[in-house]
Amino acid sequence: MTTGTHVEAYLTDLRARQAKSRAGRQPARTVHPAGELTVPAHIARWAALHPDRPALVTDDGTLDYRALDDLCARVAGRLHDEGVRPGDRVGVFLPNGARFVVTMLAVLRLGAVHVPVNPMFRAAELRHELTDAAPEVVVTHDPLLPVLDEVRADTPVRTVLADADWPAATAHDRHEPIADDLDALAALNYTGGTTGMPKGCEHTQRHMVYTATAIENGRAADPAARTERIVSLCYLPVFWIAGENLGILAPLVSGGTSVLLTRWNAGAVLRAIGEHGVTTLAGTVENYLELLDRFELSRHDLSTLTAPLTVSFIRKLTPDIRARWKAAVGEHSVLREASYGMTETHTSDTNTLGFQDGDHDLVSDPVFCGLPVPGTDFMVVDFVTGDPLPLGERGEIVVRGPSVLTRYWRAPAATASALRDGWLHTGDIGALDEDGCLHYLGRNKDMIKVKGMSVFPTEVETLLGQHPEVLAAAVVAVPDPDSGERPHAFVRVAEGSALTGEALRAWAATTMAGYKIPQVVEVVPELPLTPTGKIRKTELTARATRTRPAP
Repeated sequence: MTTGTHVEAYLTDLRARQAKSRAGRQPARTVHPAGELTVPAHIARWAALHPDRPALVTDDGTLDYRALDDLCARVAGRLHDEGVRPGDRVGVFLPNGARFVVTMLAVLRLGAVHVPVNPMFRAAELRHELTDAAPEVVVTHDPLLPVLDEVRADTPVRTVLADADWPAATAHDRHEPIADDLDALAALNYTGGTTGMPKGCEHTQRHMVYTATAIENGRAADPAARTERIVSLCYLPVFWIAGENLGILAPLVSGGTSVLLTRWNAGAVLRAIGEHGVTTLAGTVENYLELLDRFELSRHDLSTLTAPLTVSFIRKLTPDIRARWKAAVGEHSVLREASYGMTETHTSDTNTLGFQDGDHDLVSDPVFCGLPVPGTDFMVVDFVTGDPLPLGERGEIVVRGPSVLTRYWRAPAATASALRDGWLHTGDIGALDEDGCLHYLGRNKDMIKVKGMSVFPTEVETLLGQHPEVLAAAVVAVPDPDSGERPHAFVRVAEGSALTGEALRAWAATTMAGYKIPQVVEVVPELPLTPTGKIRKTELTARATRTRPAP
């Protein structure tokens, strides 16, 4: 049970430990100096205070805060003319770039609902999300029109704004005023689930601003003593909530600068750090190793890069890699893990700052996630009873705080299962140490990570099941030296079908994003079942591991 006096006693002790650990390392509070403003209101504030300050740098050039605020207001006016009102969903089907950021801010300015849509989607995935979120207006660009046209008739979409519409939208009359309800539904961020197709996580602008402020405040033990503004370089896709945080919310809510790249490119990253005075970026360990191997590394000025963050998806951050980075870049640049989080929590829930002395964060049980950001609570509980477990014991990570989703969109059963007594049950395995720091010890048994991207077997199974000759499908994870893991599928086909695994895999390539496509599809006569009728995935995993292609 995640309520009761024993829970309060547990939390009282845990918070005391965390406050002691936080002292001198991280701030004690998450408070924005401007008070409670919506995201576009923060943009307007910075446009008034520092109109010429660079806000957004992309391949298309640099927008200062005056220009960014103006574009958002004008695009909001165009969307309003298209009938968009508070609470209406707007699909943003775009890659990284200024158009994505401006559209998102324009939607929020209207009090409407931002629905970021993965530009790598194929028809089946796009059809599901547009049908579920039901936006009537979608903003996109011409290269994505063919897949959108393929599914549009099956969805509520009535208006599409693409390349030919953008000049008129940015020249439209400004829309005033700015919607100011921090607690209204503001975004549907889709995540995979353990059953069925992806679900929309309902987030508000209060969730967004809290997350942005926690990231900005968490750059130093005393935020008031810090003089430099955040200049965040982001090449993560901003349709991901992690990319949204690092490439849009954290820099722009704080009056900093977002340097937004369309994709990872080591040379472009090095040039951007020196040219724009980048203070922070987040990438995989492989990204940093590639930077270290660049012959021109020493030619670039990396003196501003004080907060390089990494995520250990495939390769893990080690003391040797950290030492190599520090030796190449300088003592000021200490490579550390980013944070623990998930789409349901707006994903930036912990901070590892201050635990790098003696590589404390790297020599303890992996993966060290640090302390919860102020205002957020974690517990580790028994998976069955929900009772808090003693420090050091492994159990389910549960979290509550100002950025946890309100509910799953149109999914009351999933909401009731995940949100209990005010706590989000993550399904992840973790432990809390004597300092109150969180350690992530494994993800739920179904999720597959392909180069850091989440692939949920049930989603792939559902998509495979849309083939007319497929009766059943089971998808498991197999290790892969290049991507960490890859899906491996077992399928039963209709009697008399000549469908082969190779043919089904080729069909899957037209149905789902590339990183979700099973590495191998095996056609089998039967799937092994438990006495209760569930598929024995442990047996399939062992079989897939034995038969996977050689690297």
